[in-house]
Amino acid sequence: MSGNSVFRHQRSGVLSLAAVEAPHVVTSDWIDEQLAETYERNGMRAGLLSGVAGIDERRWWDTDVSFADAAAMAGRAAIERAGIDPSQIGILISTSVCKEHLEPSVACAVHHRLGLPSSCLNFDIGNACLGFMNAMHVAATMIDTGMVDYALIVDGEGSRYTQETTIERLRRPEASMIDVFNEFASLTLGSGAAAMVLANTDHHPEAHRIVAGTARAATQHELLCVGSLDKMTTDTAALLVAGLDLADEAWKAVPPDFAWAPDADWYILHQVSKVHTTMLCERLGIDQRKVPLTYPKYGNVGPAAVPITLAGVQDRIQPGERVLCLGIGSGLNTSATEILW
Repeated sequence: MSGNSVFRHQRSGVLSLAAVEAPHVVTSDWIDEQLAETYERNGMRAGLLSGVAGIDERRWWDTDVSFADAAAMAGRAAIERAGIDPSQIGILISTSVCKEHLEPSVACAVHHRLGLPSSCLNFDIGNACLGFMNAMHVAATMIDTGMVDYALIVDGEGSRYTQETTIERLRRPEASMIDVFNEFASLTLGSGAAAMVLANTDHHPEAHRIVAGTARAATQHELLCVGSLDKMTTDTAALLVAGLDLADEAWKAVPPDFAWAPDADWYILHQVSKVHTTMLCERLGIDQRKVPLTYPKYGNVGPAAVPITLAGVQDRIQPGERVLCLGIGSGLNTSATEILW
């Protein structure tokens, strides 16, 4: 059965946050055009990506930009925004789902590209779309305990190769309606990068304090979404239902003093689709007017989605406002993190 954890942090905060947009716009209309013959042959209508998922566009990187390149671009921007020297960073955590090889870690490549010191611990955290949020808690705990004063979390995702291979596969004469639905989620993915610098709030009282968080697992659903760079297959309906159930369980299990709904000022949700966002807000009692959306423009950018969305509104958040980051990831896992701005 699922487990539940609650994390409380004392002196760690978000010092800076940066996002980098991939340059090439790929519309859902264009994808529909590529699959027109498959749709017609199987009696399907175009427009599901835009009309049902609510995703009008997604981004692709140039072909010569690696996932580590993208993560490093965001990392460099976050360091510059933080106003610190790279030599001060004590730990680098990469949370990218996308990677060209199994080893070495993406963190090694980013560490090298950013010229971080040899004393800077570096490794990957992989947990589907929740990796970035998990890394926030790991880094905050290390800051709380005095192991490091500064932590850098990076994420670079790219959907180009996955979507090109998926479109090619679904254009084959033997591609069925079931094939399209099994790989539909692959077509909702997007490309982008994000990074965050966390700091000890004793030294940086201006940093936005990470207050607390929670996590919950339902790993009996581990096979509802299984992906690689070549292919991702998803039972979209079952994943949605199981994810909502898990988030609801986690929501009800947190201590009363968290009071996340309806009392938070901003809800930064992992960006999946229009259906997912609407149903999650209804299930948890979240006011959708407090939920900024990036999926219509960027699609599902995996673990980069939450920091990209937060980066897009960070200049609008007022001091003292409560920001709740919330996501559900394949596996299944769910996580929530409160930041006091």
